[in-house]
Amino acid sequence: MPPVNAKKTTRAAAGTGNSTGASVPILPNFSAGEAAPLYERVKRHMSEAILVGDWPPGMVLPNETVLAQGFGVAVGTVRRAMSDLVAEGLLTRRRKTGTVVTGRTPHHSLRFFFQYFRLHRADGSLVRSTSQFLNVGCSPATPAQAAALQIRTGGVVKIHRIRHADGRPVMHDKLVLAEERLPGWPRDTAELPPLLYLHLLERYGIRISAVREQITADLADDEDIALLQLEGREAVLTIDEVAYDQAGIPTILGWHRATTGAHAYVNEVR
Repeated sequence: MPPVNAKKTTRAAAGTGNSTGASVPILPNFSAGEAAPLYERVKRHMSEAILVGDWPPGMVLPNETVLAQGFGVAVGTVRRAMSDLVAEGLLTRRRKTGTVVTGRTPHHSLRFFFQYFRLHRADGSLVRSTSQFLNVGCSPATPAQAAALQIRTGGVVKIHRIRHADGRPVMHDKLVLAEERLPGWPRDTAELPPLLYLHLLERYGIRISAVREQITADLADDEDIALLQLEGREAVLTIDEVAYDQAGIPTILGWHRATTGAHAYVNEVR
């Protein structure tokens, strides 16, 4: 039996008279250190319901009171979140109908975002990237990995891939995730999802909500030269990353090596 996707746990919007059968995602128990305002967290969940298709285009949402009850928040909190989504084009308000999902794909759509790479061309344009998985495997967690991922038992899933952009390899990544959180994770590189963050959201209900990066410069080593097709020991960008889920739990340990000869690394916080 596949694991339950927490994102799809819902409360029915009963008594709304809405024939679409709309449902309201339940807000998770955020950690006490969650810095985002409550309306931003409600907005984030509503955005995801729209962007991953749980709330399809043309669906009429329940009224603000019903949504607030479903989320367990004040009506004013829902109203502010919805106002932002109307301004961003995901929702529209229609007289005699109510608030409707537009079906527009904004610039920061999850599906749009995860198809692009954080290395932009020199002119600032986005670079569409593809993934070539070199290997995937499981191994016992080292003490450092167990501490970083906050796991006491079990192993880790390790992934090594190359990212290509504009017809050439531009970055290779080594990723480590807790095996116990990913039941049924593919063991064959041919079955690995090309959009890792989106797969974690849709398959496991794990939403990457924050990323901490440490960026340094280094000289290419033999592995970099071979994988990135470099001419010699030129400079490469090194990014050590920890990605956190919606509860603030460290979920991905990432190590990235990139060439920036024709691209610039752009880190955007929206």
